[in-house]
This record gives sequence, structure tokens and C-alpha cells, in this order.
Amino acid sequence: MPDYSIDPDVQTKEGEGKRMLNHVPILLAEDDQNDIELMRRAFGAAAIPNPLLVVENGKEAVEYLGGKGMFQDRKKHPVPGLVLLDLKLPWMDGFDVLIWLRRQQQFQTLPVVVLTSSKLQSDIDRSRLLGVYDYRVKPNGFQHLVVLLKDITDRWLDERFNTFTPLIEAQSAQSHI
Repeated sequence: MPDYSIDPDVQTKEGEGKRMLNHVPILLAEDDQNDIELMRRAFGAAAIPNPLLVVENGKEAVEYLGGKGMFQDRKKHPVPGLVLLDLKLPWMDGFDVLIWLRRQQQFQTLPVVVLTSSKLQSDIDRSRLLGVYDYRVKPNGFQHLVVLLKDITDRWLDERFNTFTPLIEAQSAQSHI
């Protein structure tokens, strides 16, 4: 049974508490070691309970999502409920990852948030065309990153807006029958 936690301070129009998907892993595709460490620290400071999984290039991101190579064991490498994707990755850039991802039927509704240093309108437009849910520019200050990550997870790991995770859970339940 999923470990949903209810936030009683956030109410829907119907008066129900917001249900957060605090058990689903978040996949971070980032090649900069300093940014990876900063993200780990910011996750802790934001008290984000979700496991943070890291891949360091576009090829690893595709292999992880596809359950290929060293990522075959889904108990060790579970399907994420959210992807944070840098655009400037080695081997395959973030755009190539997005193209691959959106060609996979099972990932049509997987929320992907581009988290990059690029403010170029052409990058924003291309990302939107490739189906990203959100596009965020990496902030300069640590506290701004903490707030940004909390906003991203509050938005995209709210079960009212994340339709991908319930699909994965249903498929997983059926495979155990």
C-alpha cells in the first residue's frame, strides 16, 4: 500500500486534504557534481521525503528509465514518479532524452521538469513542444533552490496532478497477482 501523507493545511475546494506522493522516487539527470551535491542538500533542507535518484548523463537517463543495463533491477532502480532534467548533458542532451521519453508509451504522462541554467526562449519553446510539464531556471542562491524544489514537488507530486504514478502502481499491483 502506498505511503501517502496528508497535508491538512492544504485544502481542496471539496475540503479534502492534499495527498502527496511522498513515496515515489525522483530521478535527477544532472552532470555537474557540485549541482548534484547542492540538490541533495536542498532536498534535505526542504524536507522532501522522496528518494532522490541520480544519473549523470543523458544515456544513463534513458537506460535508467528503460530499465536497461545496470538499471534492470526495478527493486534497486524503481520507476520514478518525477524527472528533473538538465538540458546540457553529455552523451545525449536533455532534448534527446525528452524525444526518447515521449516515444515510449508507458512514459506519456511521466512528469518531467526541466531544471537548467538556460534562459533561452528557444530552449523553453522546444522543451514545451517535447512535452515537459514545467521549465525552471536554476536559481543562484541555496535558499531559492530550496523554495524552488519545494514548489516543484508540491505541484508535481500532488496526486491530483500526477496521473503517472497511479498508473505505475496499478501495473505493479497487477504483476503481483
